[in-house]
Amino acid sequence: MSIVIKTTQEIEKMRVACRLASEVLDYITPFVQPGVTTGELDRLCHDYMVNVQDCIPAPLNYAPPGHKPYPKSICTSVNHQVCHGVPGDKKLKSGDIVNLDITTIKDGWHGDTSRMFAVGEASIQAKRLNLITYECMWKGIMQVRPGHHFGDIGHAIQKHAEVNGYSVVREFCGHGVGSKFHEDPQVLHYGKPGTGERLEPGMIFTIEPMINAGKKDIRSLGDGWSIVTKDHSLSAQWEHSVLVTETGWEVLTLSSGSPPLPAFVTPA
Repeated sequence: MSIVIKTTQEIEKMRVACRLASEVLDYITPFVQPGVTTGELDRLCHDYMVNVQDCIPAPLNYAPPGHKPYPKSICTSVNHQVCHGVPGDKKLKSGDIVNLDITTIKDGWHGDTSRMFAVGEASIQAKRLNLITYECMWKGIMQVRPGHHFGDIGHAIQKHAEVNGYSVVREFCGHGVGSKFHEDPQVLHYGKPGTGERLEPGMIFTIEPMINAGKKDIRSLGDGWSIVTKDHSLSAQWEHSVLVTETGWEVLTLSSGSPPLPAFVTPA
């Protein structure tokens, strides 16, 4: 494993790319309403990134080994879709929950973040899943500091999910991010304290737990990208890009429209 330690200048460039990614989510928020298609949300985000922010949407035509090029500029994962949902003609309806996953490229650097949205009036169960998943992400972030291990992050997430009756998807994880979309390390959302590589200042990676209301098992759809829960239970995901500082953590993908932090979050 070769984890890139960013320089001060590179961190500044990452701050810009990450803030812009979060601002795309701020921009699209009022459009996430019953009746809108996921394809329309993709078009709006694409135009905002390209024409307003002068960014490149990283997912568009992204083709990791074994995959055909991703055809859209954002990912839209609705209800039981876990991740990588491909935007299309599907209209959102009241009661749906949807994850919008945004990755911008600005001056060669990637900013990666996602949020959950409740469309119209979601059920109490759906709102609770969104909330607990958001807390899971922040439980993981709170473990970020020099000398801690990646296993500490995964353990904190897994513990909070399971004590609340949910399961953690195992097949997908967070990742290093920088001049490349996906870098080392892999950041598992489950694990044991004190295991894995030690965190060092200058590391930047995503924490993006996928939490299922039912069992953890998943399957792929025929489009080659979309992942869904096997038992058709709801799934939620939140994502931030996080910098390891000299004393703790800095979340790079925050903007004026980011949701309030959970009450248990204390400054790094």
